Amino acid sequence: MTAVLSVQASPYAQLGATYERELSVQGISPAMLAHKWQPADLLAPHSDLDLRILLAQPPQDWWEWNHRLAAAHTAAVSQKIVNRRLLEHPPGFAFMVPEVDQRRVSPADLATWSLISGHPRTFHRWKAQAQMAPWSRTDELFYRNILDARVDGRYRLSADSTANVHIDLPGYRRHCILWHYLAPCWFAIASLATRTRCPGKFAALAQWHPPDLEHYGQAFARLARNHREQPLTDLLSQTHAAVTVAMRHLPAATGTGEAPRSLCTMTAGMLRVRVARWVYYLDPPADTATAYLVRREARELQAAAAALRAFAADQATQEQRQAARMADLLPTGPTTERVLRDTLTEWLRHRTLVEDFLAMGGPS
Repeated sequence: MTAVLSVQASPYAQLGATYERELSVQGISPAMLAHKWQPADLLAPHSDLDLRILLAQPPQDWWEWNHRLAAAHTAAVSQKIVNRRLLEHPPGFAFMVPEVDQRRVSPADLATWSLISGHPRTFHRWKAQAQMAPWSRTDELFYRNILDARVDGRYRLSADSTANVHIDLPGYRRHCILWHYLAPCWFAIASLATRTRCPGKFAALAQWHPPDLEHYGQAFARLARNHREQPLTDLLSQTHAAVTVAMRHLPAATGTGEAPRSLCTMTAGMLRVRVARWVYYLDPPADTATAYLVRREARELQAAAAALRAFAADQATQEQRQAARMADLLPTGPTTERVLRDTLTEWLRHRTLVEDFLAMGGPS
């Protein structure tokens, strides 16, 4: 599947430039800065910018680097009230350039990236490699995790907080149904059904439509772009119906097998920016809501701990033992402000272990 380009100029390009400037103010100079999803998938003023930071080498001090990252994020959010939503959270991952060169980053995730700044030729080479890589269990897990969080009644519109939404609240609720529920499911099912790494949501809706789904995909793609009012209950009902039909095309899951090594790199990439997230969530700009983001941390941290423990199962290598010790430093239950503060304290107490793990970034 190929990316579908937006015909309208996107405010997200300007937002990316703003973010890069604030990083520079804090002395952070990424080799590349990217965001998840294609430009066409970012629908202003509702979509948030999910950033990826690519570093040429690890910082000397991850703890201090994260505090500077949190400061940069705070400065960017503080510039405009709409940025409370558009920059909902600090970056989702930080990777080393060699990790991407060595193909240790999930190709399914990389296939969705769009470049904000950096070296276009290298970036496009990475994207091409991600598309051409053999299909693997890593891909299977990536897409099925998207579905597991949403299907069989797991999606709840009420869980999509409106606390930082200051423009077109009814439109945002429709956006959530279409872009947080339907489109990710369609994207995941299309990728699993075709065993290809779809680059984005619009690409999936526009390009994957078996005969019994054609009217759904095209209709929902149009709905996502226009602002026609529709009762939320009707839209949610139509979305449930579409996802139910699409799930019939889901192939059987492959066997379990050992945990893919790339999961450790992906988990390290996620944990490298966690301190920045927690610092921002615990001390956000005035009138910016983060309580719902604090609660949301639980699922990601539990998944991270599970991935590390799966990788470290027999603890035969130094990397596995290090991963097991890092897993022990992650919260296992619901996340509250108190839990995040306690976790920050624990990470500071075990700073050498944390720094070594984040610099390691998984096995080579």
